[in-house]
Amino acid sequence: MTELQPARRYRFGAFEADAATGELRRQGMRIKLNAQPFQVLVMLLERPGELLTREEISRELWPEGTFVDEEHGVNSAVNRIREALGDTAANPRFVETLARRGYRFVAPVEHIGPIENPASSFPSPASTGKAGATPELPANPPAQATLLDRILASPRDLPKASYSVVQTLFVLLQCMYLGFYVGALANLAEIEDLFTPMPRATHTLNVLIVTAAILIPVRAFVLCAVLFHAPGVREKFLKIWPFLLVADVLWALAPFLLLHHIDFGLALACTTLLVYSPFAQRSLILMGAGQVDREAAAPVR
Repeated sequence: MTELQPARRYRFGAFEADAATGELRRQGMRIKLNAQPFQVLVMLLERPGELLTREEISRELWPEGTFVDEEHGVNSAVNRIREALGDTAANPRFVETLARRGYRFVAPVEHIGPIENPASSFPSPASTGKAGATPELPANPPAQATLLDRILASPRDLPKASYSVVQTLFVLLQCMYLGFYVGALANLAEIEDLFTPMPRATHTLNVLIVTAAILIPVRAFVLCAVLFHAPGVREKFLKIWPFLLVADVLWALAPFLLLHHIDFGLALACTTLLVYSPFAQRSLILMGAGQVDREAAAPVR
């Protein structure tokens, strides 16, 4: 195997990787990354902007004659890297996939030497101005990702759960929303009577009808994509999630459409639970909903 350079460190955006210690840090905070994914990350950092083929990665990770599913192993290593960096295949900021060929590191990489003070992960501003040092580039995209990471859960923040549980919960949530939309459109006369005392009742009813009509095919798409394990379903869902967040918070008021049958307190309690639903769906996708169950799909050897 290729021997890593001792005490060689790399900085990209808000991250630092130390090849000598096998540590990945973000703004001084250590990020857990296993040995093989870290080795692949170092290979990418050594050749920023260049194609790193799957064959090269396989030769580096596994000696000749090792019996292993190399394609799955490489994919798994790259996925672990993306999770650690908060990156996605659909909109890569760091690791870009070149279809059927390999991967490429697309962010600027700064090669830095060992630091005198091990308690500090970043050199002082004065040291970056020394001759021969590469000036630190603005890290606007990583800063944006860091802000989102503080608000929303990342894959590494979520617990491990059974694939069947995660998949079932996600599918049930989609069916629940489809039930809301279909039920509302099937009872427009009753809902119109409920809206009558409200100001702008006609506009409110029109919003309900339009959003339900739009969201029915959207939910059907999400449901089918997850059930049939469509390629890139995780990235596709995360792209439309901001739209679903707004729609789901609006439809969290759906229990109030049943005020002819339930009291106000129960409707309010159900609404407060439903406000969390879009965040639960995002977490379930990050936990593996829609992905192929690797354990069930793995051939018996």
